[in-house]
Amino acid sequence: MTRYDLRLRHPSGETPISVGDGVLSDESGDLQEWVRQRRVFVISSPSVLELHSSALVSLSEQAGSWHILEVPDGEDAKSVDVAADLWARMLEAGGKRDSGVIAFGGGSVGDLGGFVAGCFMRGLEYVQLPTTLLAQVDAAVGGKTAVNLPQAKNSVGSFHHPERVVAETRFLETLPHAELRSGLMEVLKMAVICDSELFSVLERDLDRLLEIAMYNIVAITVGFLQERQKAGTREKLESIKALAGTVAHEMNSPLFVAIGNLELLQDDFGKDTGPYLEIKNILKNTPHFFCSLISFLNLFAIPSRFR
Repeated sequence: MTRYDLRLRHPSGETPISVGDGVLSDESGDLQEWVRQRRVFVISSPSVLELHSSALVSLSEQAGSWHILEVPDGEDAKSVDVAADLWARMLEAGGKRDSGVIAFGGGSVGDLGGFVAGCFMRGLEYVQLPTTLLAQVDAAVGGKTAVNLPQAKNSVGSFHHPERVVAETRFLETLPHAELRSGLMEVLKMAVICDSELFSVLERDLDRLLEIAMYNIVAITVGFLQERQKAGTREKLESIKALAGTVAHEMNSPLFVAIGNLELLQDDFGKDTGPYLEIKNILKNTPHFFCSLISFLNLFAIPSRFR
């Protein structure tokens, strides 16, 4: 897979985003400089550390001190109690304002790690090293951080942008197929919502879905986030993504994702708007694609590199 580099401009500065096969090695010089003589806290889960901890050895050798802070896998990590435990452990280890955090894992670890970094000592620098497709194309991009409360997901959090996002696609080779499908759903959802040309390319060459879409979807996300100052734009886009994501999670079907997007676009923008008409046209004219797509995502036809 080709390497891609993007920059997300935001009110507090600019975040470099690197995506591709081997980018962690390529960026090792800059990352080693960032950790050099710094007290570094790596927030990760047992499953990620078991598979990929060796990828961080060269960084650990350059840090002033290196602390692995394990948290539960999945959504169980995103709680106030887990965050408080991390803050206590960071204090006990001598964490100060010049310490750094590395969020090394999927979307839940990224959300938690960014939140912990943003609140500790009124804000530490941190780096996102996402290891799942869903995190690489969405969760790690944009500075979204949060933990859950019993009443609602992502109900306590803030925007705290990382110093750098390094999306090493080699990590995806160890993903369970269910998680890979979840990330592919996000890719397709964004293509349906935002880029009819990309969607057409995917329709013609479904077997190259991941390779074609990776850069494009991250670029779309970056573009959206840089439009956030426009009144109402972010709220509507987030509501579209949230509904589509919920439907995808519950139904695991791209057809239901598209229908959910269509209904919400009608409510938010009206029937005569471009986004509504574009998705309606896709649904009308390419039912065969959704049939093949459902089979592609749910049976055995995961891209050959990840089988």
